Amino acid sequence: MPTIMYVDTLTLQAVVAELRDTVVGGHIQRVLQPTDDSIGLEIYAGRRYHLLLSAHPQRARIQLVSAKLTRSGDGDSPLMLLLRKYVKHAVITAVTQPSLERIVRLSITKQPAPASDDEEEITAPRHSELVIEILGGRSNILLLHADGRIMDVVRRISHDQRRPLQPHIVYTPPVPAPAERDPHTATAREPQPLVAQGGDVVKGVVGLYRGVSPLVAREALFRATGMATAQWHATLPLDALAAELSALYNQPFTPSLATTDEGLVAFAPYHLDQYPQVTPVDSISLAMEQFFAAAEQGANYAARRTALAARLANVQVRYGKQREALQRELERAQTFERLRWEGEMMYAYLHAIAPGATAFEVEGQRIALDPGKTVVENAQMRFRAYDKAKGALEGVPERLVETEGNLAYLEETLALLEVADSFDAISGIEREAEENGLLRSAGGKKPKGPRATPLRVMSSEGVPILVGRSAGQNEAVTFTLSQPDDIWLHARGRPGAHVIIRSNEAVGDQTLLEAAGLALYFSKARHEAAADVTLCRRRDVRKVPGGPPGLVTLRNERTLHVPPVAPGELGRTTND
Repeated sequence: MPTIMYVDTLTLQAVVAELRDTVVGGHIQRVLQPTDDSIGLEIYAGRRYHLLLSAHPQRARIQLVSAKLTRSGDGDSPLMLLLRKYVKHAVITAVTQPSLERIVRLSITKQPAPASDDEEEITAPRHSELVIEILGGRSNILLLHADGRIMDVVRRISHDQRRPLQPHIVYTPPVPAPAERDPHTATAREPQPLVAQGGDVVKGVVGLYRGVSPLVAREALFRATGMATAQWHATLPLDALAAELSALYNQPFTPSLATTDEGLVAFAPYHLDQYPQVTPVDSISLAMEQFFAAAEQGANYAARRTALAARLANVQVRYGKQREALQRELERAQTFERLRWEGEMMYAYLHAIAPGATAFEVEGQRIALDPGKTVVENAQMRFRAYDKAKGALEGVPERLVETEGNLAYLEETLALLEVADSFDAISGIEREAEENGLLRSAGGKKPKGPRATPLRVMSSEGVPILVGRSAGQNEAVTFTLSQPDDIWLHARGRPGAHVIIRSNEAVGDQTLLEAAGLALYFSKARHEAAADVTLCRRRDVRKVPGGPPGLVTLRNERTLHVPPVAPGELGRTTND
C-alpha cells in the first residue's frame, strides 16, 4: 500500500504545464462534487478531459483523470450552486501557480449566453477563479469573484483570525517565508553555513530552499553522492548538490513511479533515481492517478479490516464476560459440595448428636444445626439446598468449554485478520464468522461474502505448501486437503495459520524452513525476527471434540526456531 505522500511544488509545476497544454481554452461542460472535499470538472478542449481538484487532508491534489467522475450524494452544497452559476459552460482562460507555492489558480470566464434551464441569463462576461491550496491538513478549494472576494469554499475556516476563509471576505493567500532561497538558482555557496553546523543534509536542504520537499532533497543528494541520506561534512560535494537541485527545477519533466515490495511508494515529475524500481509514466497526472488509486484502495482495505476487527473484538469482550460469569458459577459449586458433605455427616453421626444441639464437630470441622429441628430435618434441609444449587449449575461446565472454544476461535481469527493481505481474505474471514454465528450478517440475511481459499505456494524445492488464512481454512487444510503423512506446522503458542507440506516423501530442510517461516508470517509473530514453530505429522493432529474450527491437540511434535518468510520470497504463488 502506498505511504502518505503530499504533492510538492515541483509536481504542481508539472501539473500546471500539463493543464496549459490540455485544458486552457476548453469549455467546462459539467461541474460535480465527487466527495465532500473535492470538485470535478468535465472540460472539452478538442477532446474531453476530466479534471479533479481534491482538498483531502492526506491526498490533496489537482490532476487529470482518465475515467469520468461521478457525484456523491443527492443534495447540492452552496458551493456547487455557485459553481454551476459561474463555472458551468465557462472557459478556462489560464492556469497559474505562484512561484514555488502549492497553490494553483484556474482563471475562468463565462461569456454572455441565453439562460439554460438551471441558469439565469447573463449580459456581460463573468470572471472568476477556482483556487486550490494543497497544504496537507489545511488544503482547500475556493471560488473567487473577479474582485478577489471569496464566494464560497469547500472547507470554511473562521477560527483562524490571521487568514479566515469564509464567503464575502477578500481572499488572502498563504504568505511564504521570505528568507528561503530559490532552488531554481541554487549555488554551492548557500549551504556552506550548514556544513559547520552538521546534521541531516535532507532536512537542511528542505529548510534552506523554498518549496523543496524531502523527496526532491533526497533525489538531489542521491544524484550528487549516490546516497539518499547523509550528514553535512567538509567533503560533501556542494557544487554537485546545488547543480542537481537546480537541474530538477529547470529540466524537462519526465514523470515516474517508484515501487518497492510494499507497492507504490512515490511519484515525481522526474526519474526517481533514488529508488531501484522505477517506471516511466506518460504524464504526471497519470502517475498521480495510479499512485492515489492504490492509496485510496489501501485506505478502504485498512478501513474494512479495522471495522471487522472492531466487531470481532466486541464479540470477544462479550464472551470474556460470559467466561468470567461461568467461572464464578463453578466456584460457587465448591460451597454446594459442602452442603452435601454436611448432610452426609449428620446421617453418619445421627445417634451421637444430642437433641436440641446447635452444632457438632466432625473431622476437625464445626457443622451448625437448627436446634428447633431434628438432626434428620437438618440433613434434609442440606440435601434440598444442594439439589437446588446443583440443578442451577446444570450444563455450566459444558457452556464454559464452549465459551473458551469461541474465545480461542476469535483470538485466532483476529490474528489472521491482522495479517490478511487482500479484500477476499478479509471477506472470507467475515463470512466465516457470520456462518458460525459469532457475527450478524447485514440485515439478518444469509452471508454473501466470497469464500476465500487457502493459499497454495511451491517451496524453492518444488514441494506444495498449503496455508490456511482463516479458522475455516485451517480446518480444511488440516483435515480435508491433507494426507496423514503430510507435515503440519503452526506458530508455537501463537494464534495463526495451519500450514501443510504436501509430501509423502522425505522433505528437504529448505522446504521445512520455508513452511515454518510461512506459519510465522501468517501469525501474531509476523513482525518478530524469529520465533518457534511446532511441527508434526498430520496424523498426530486431533480436532478438539465439539470445539470451534481450527482448534486442535497434538502429539509427537517438535520445534523449529526460524524467521518469518513472506509468500513472495518463495516460488510461484497461486490461489487455485
